[in-house]
Amino acid sequence: MQGFDPKPLSLAVLLAFAGPALADKQLGEITVNSGKSVGARPVLRDEIIATESLGARELEKTGATMLTEALDKRPGISVQTECSICNVRNVVLNNLPGRYTTLLIDGIPIFSSVSAAYGLDSVSLGGVERIDISRGAGTSLIAPEALAGSVNMVTRRPTAHEFKAVQQFGSYGHRNTDLFGARVFDGGALTANLNYNTHDTVDADGNKVSEYTGYQRKLGGVGFFLDDIGGFDIRGRLDIVDEKRMGGAMGDNYSKVKADETGNPFRWSRGKNGSPSDAGWVAVGADGVVGTGDDSFVNYNDGLGGMSEIIFTDRQQFVSSATRKLGDGTLRLAVGLARHKQDSYYEHSIYKAKQTQYYLEASTQQPIGATLVTGGVTYRYEDLKSRGAMANGTPNNGIDNYEYKTPGLFLQAYHAFLDGDVEVNASVRYDDHNIFGGITSPRVNLLWNHSHELNSRFALGRGFRAPTSFFEQDHGILDTSRIVREIKEAEISDNASYALSYAGDRLAWVGSLNYNRIKNMALLDSGATDPLSGLPITVFTSARKPVTVVGGDLTVTYKLTPTLETTVAAERFSYHFSEAGTLAFARPEARAYLRLDYESGPWSAMARGTWTGPMDLKKFYDYANNPRYNFDGTRKMDKSPSYWTVDLRGEYRLDKRWSLFLGVDNLTDFKQSDKESMLWVDRDGAIDVTQIWGPNRGLFVYGGVKFAL
Repeated sequence: MQGFDPKPLSLAVLLAFAGPALADKQLGEITVNSGKSVGARPVLRDEIIATESLGARELEKTGATMLTEALDKRPGISVQTECSICNVRNVVLNNLPGRYTTLLIDGIPIFSSVSAAYGLDSVSLGGVERIDISRGAGTSLIAPEALAGSVNMVTRRPTAHEFKAVQQFGSYGHRNTDLFGARVFDGGALTANLNYNTHDTVDADGNKVSEYTGYQRKLGGVGFFLDDIGGFDIRGRLDIVDEKRMGGAMGDNYSKVKADETGNPFRWSRGKNGSPSDAGWVAVGADGVVGTGDDSFVNYNDGLGGMSEIIFTDRQQFVSSATRKLGDGTLRLAVGLARHKQDSYYEHSIYKAKQTQYYLEASTQQPIGATLVTGGVTYRYEDLKSRGAMANGTPNNGIDNYEYKTPGLFLQAYHAFLDGDVEVNASVRYDDHNIFGGITSPRVNLLWNHSHELNSRFALGRGFRAPTSFFEQDHGILDTSRIVREIKEAEISDNASYALSYAGDRLAWVGSLNYNRIKNMALLDSGATDPLSGLPITVFTSARKPVTVVGGDLTVTYKLTPTLETTVAAERFSYHFSEAGTLAFARPEARAYLRLDYESGPWSAMARGTWTGPMDLKKFYDYANNPRYNFDGTRKMDKSPSYWTVDLRGEYRLDKRWSLFLGVDNLTDFKQSDKESMLWVDRDGAIDVTQIWGPNRGLFVYGGVKFAL
């Protein structure tokens, strides 16, 4: 990593090992368990907060090579692509915007909207014990900004020497090499993981503009576990990311694409509702109807670079926590540090950003009579410094610079009533944000154990989030002279949820209802003009009216035989919003899920089908004020069709060390480009890349070999 300064990471390591000397400056969160379990595989973890858990074996069975693949296609959880060119992706919980999902590594939040935009694809699964997903505002004591919920990756502490190597090959030039090793010693363990993952650009409709971004990704990390250092049980990990991706132009000749700024290398007549000519596309004019007198034709002359986005990501992050006994309870310290760099090219515009984040915690959990009390303090720092230029070369350095400093404190109390049948967990946080001032975030959770197998979970809470940069709404708004921040208040979410779950010997099910109401939702207006200079500006402001998303889902798992298990699930959501841009990307009202899992002797297999219902494109994409058109001048679909995707994966263990696997994603080969292009133009012929509602890659076949010691 060129230019990487190791001093901040060295300082973080020293902080993690400093122990009691820093007890008054750091913190941690301890989860309260109900202490009850049953024989069948439960759908939820046995905790007072409704938490879904994906173990290491589950990640293997689905063939996931990165975090976004591991989380997708699950009830209430999805991965949303927000650009057909660069494929920026977000993890979506309860169908709320992805910026409201907080990613934690071992309980430490260390990602921002900028780093998550491309960074979630680069989160390594090496050495992960499980991934815990909690939906709802305020589900984490230490992450009040998780307005939709949190995703916590928990690192596994090895208990024996191990080595694992996975080599995978797939369609579209895909290659994935994954190495993980662990060394155990008296009083601790060390781990190391390396990952190399590459994929070609994919153009399904033949217009030479990709729908699936090509990438080359290199990940590396080391972990350490020390069982007793001055009474502290310490764990930590250092991860390094180096990723290059490009979408739009095919291939990976980045310098050639950037230098090619004139001419027309694309075929605009190809694909569904393609233009009548490869030279460009139809602009329907003010009347919005093709074939009338005010039609015109827009000739494309911006070269490969005019339809391409190239992003280089360089990231280093360190997290560590230390826990020890303190009186009758525990003391926990934690620290996180991230350095993130992005060097990007967006259709002739240049954007280079540097970001620093660090996070400190200190907490203690103590019994006071029959009540378990947790108290702690946090300190979060996050900044962003950018340099860039508009497509015409005009500098726009620092258009989204910010610096946030947020000290906070929290208090939580847990108490069991009625001989443990009812458990209550109440908490409150106070954060003193340097821009938005003091904000209080309360939450109450209740677990009612109706019987050994059946229980209810109620939750009511509030969270807040400080809007940061334009990456939260539209990562591509860079051809602007400046961004005017008119945001006066933080985004506030009020959330209520109920979950009823059952876990028996062969049957497990959970049904949940979720209500989310968000005020002061961040908005971007990219069509504004500077009254003095006449140059384009972007206004970063807040919605005047709240947005409400209400949903429910049901998941039923049944063990048909000792070797065969089936899962059936469905979800339904409704969306209430009146201002365009609040829910900026289309979402379905309904999804359904089917799955079969088989394990017997050396064989294991997984088959899953995901049905996605229609989406109201007219409403989400605001056709009333901004109608969208195809290249031939016809209107875009008002509603997307429903569709199925089917994934299959099988594995055969040759012996204790060697295994072979083969899988197929999207067996139905359904692609949005078969029905409608992800590209669109407005009345005047201006092109955009966000008409997104379906898969951007068709049938994908992969296979490989695993070796383990």
